[in-house]
Amino acid sequence: MMQEFLHPDNRAGRGAFKIYIGMSAGVGKSYRMLQEAHALMGQGVQVQVGYIETHGRKDTAALLEGLPVVPRRQVFYKGKMLEEMDLNAILLLAPQWVIVDELAHTNIPGSKNEKRWQDVVDLLRAGISVISAVNIQHMESINQQVKAITGVEVQERVPDSMLQLADEVVNIDLTADELITRLKEGKIYDRSKVETALEHFFTPEKILQLRELALKEVASQVERKVETAVPRNRQMRHERFLACVSSNDAAAKKVIRKTARLAAYYYGEWYVLYVQTPQENAGRIPLAQQRHLINNLKMATELGAEVLRVQAADVAAAILQAAQEKDITTVCIGKPHISLFGIILRTNIFSRLLKTLSSHEIDLVILS
Repeated sequence: MMQEFLHPDNRAGRGAFKIYIGMSAGVGKSYRMLQEAHALMGQGVQVQVGYIETHGRKDTAALLEGLPVVPRRQVFYKGKMLEEMDLNAILLLAPQWVIVDELAHTNIPGSKNEKRWQDVVDLLRAGISVISAVNIQHMESINQQVKAITGVEVQERVPDSMLQLADEVVNIDLTADELITRLKEGKIYDRSKVETALEHFFTPEKILQLRELALKEVASQVERKVETAVPRNRQMRHERFLACVSSNDAAAKKVIRKTARLAAYYYGEWYVLYVQTPQENAGRIPLAQQRHLINNLKMATELGAEVLRVQAADVAAAILQAAQEKDITTVCIGKPHISLFGIILRTNIFSRLLKTLSSHEIDLVILS
């Protein structure tokens, strides 16, 4: 499982992992990866280009000259001949480093893995070091933020745990003006698509907001690296988050995603707590609601959380117990309309919850 692979005790023998991250297409991630491949070859390192997408950009395509490229695997699917990265060929070649572009890509049905990021995990497990790239809008936990900014819900997404797995995360940054200039010069898309792109995705306001997300993400990863390089007895108290959810589908999604972002920002461990009260036992809530709950807890696991499921009539007491057992620094709950919060208020022990959390120096965050 991903969580086991992420554990420090299980990292011995795996390949190194470097991710280039950007606010959008066209900032130069693929170009930078190929530059690095040339630099590694110049140092006598064995490098293969496992998969690169030039998007017809001449400068990027020119950098492929002189680099060993693994031929793509051809697959006939729905009447078309398609190409995929050849995972088995890379594993057989076993280079020291491999370039794998488009980390969020969905593989053709019938492939060993559903997603390319899963292919990368296989390569790392085999001891092969990987350089990859992803746009910030493809990160799972900020999916709804990206939708609010761009008006588009990105379907191909990468779990945030992949960034935690990375040894280095490097931001490829441009100003909004520089990116728009590159677009107008035909360096990102074909000129026939430029006007549409300028009217929709590539507006200064949207680019600035996506740029902010990318910068924050890389800053949090740098902070993580600083923390891991400092002896533990000299570190500040590590953040540990507890997201408290109920069977309310939409509310649980918000709490889980926002807590995932907080945990990623502080590089803190985090947990999701679901307290099954007598009113929410399997015989009393609809099957559809049960399915939503299962899916939300599964999403939390994919985002890197440890899920805690307990049965208790006293929700606040269950929260306090979990917070103490897991040495939680911040408890995250939803707004008052969320049923969990309502239960706490109805039992008149909200003040006790606040008092007890405060006495243990645990923050309480109410997420909107």
